Amino acid sequence: METKIKESNFWFFFNLIGKKTMDVTNNLGAAVIFFTLSFLRIFRRKQFREIVQQVFYIGAKSSNIVILVGLFTGMVLGLQLFYTLNKFGSQGVLGSVVALTLIRELGPVLTAIMITARAGSAMTAELGNLRISEQIDALYTMRIDPQQYLISPRIAAAIISFPLLTAFFDLIGIIGGYLTGVVLLGVDKGAYFYRIHAYVDIVDIGGGFIKSLVFAVLVSTICCYHGYFTHFRTDSFGSRSVSLSTTSAVVFSCVTILISDYIVTSFLM
Repeated sequence: METKIKESNFWFFFNLIGKKTMDVTNNLGAAVIFFTLSFLRIFRRKQFREIVQQVFYIGAKSSNIVILVGLFTGMVLGLQLFYTLNKFGSQGVLGSVVALTLIRELGPVLTAIMITARAGSAMTAELGNLRISEQIDALYTMRIDPQQYLISPRIAAAIISFPLLTAFFDLIGIIGGYLTGVVLLGVDKGAYFYRIHAYVDIVDIGGGFIKSLVFAVLVSTICCYHGYFTHFRTDSFGSRSVSLSTTSAVVFSCVTILISDYIVTSFLM
């Protein structure tokens, strides 16, 4: 009897793993198809007005939080790196270390996380509400493609906004490092900017922009996918499904940002 119980638990465990693996594979494949179809629909008709509206919402309205986080990130970096470099007598390279850390790593990652928290969650909630209120179904009845009307402008706007906000974050962060290192701690101003000019290459800047584009595709796809297919959730329905979809989209986006950051960095090194 005990042997049969152990065997049943053994097979139940592997059945559970197999089911979860198939669910993840199916969702991943569906998300890839969802992004591909939505991305191709960007070029099927003129959507300039809708894209501009989404750029304003995703990009311009996220600029305040990007400025705030970028400024204090640069200031904290300047403070911490100054005391670290001071132990080795290398305070003069503070500018290059701050700039490279922001441009290559922290700028794209923190910008993507901030946009996810603010705009990504709103995208999921909005699309989820449209789905449960049957407004997306109404678009079908009017022979309007919902993906082209709702999803494509958001993906295009994310691809435009993420690199711009990342560059903005990097610039504000370098200024924050200047405020801490030069103004407060007395590092030579000429050495600070000279090291940035000498050690930051176009390859470093390009790598940061590549990351921001990857994050833009991932975040916009994940958030739109969770909102668009809210009605397929089996753990809840109605308004609660929208809240759970929003939470899942934000958490999954943040985790995906960190995982993809490592993968992209390993290719760019």
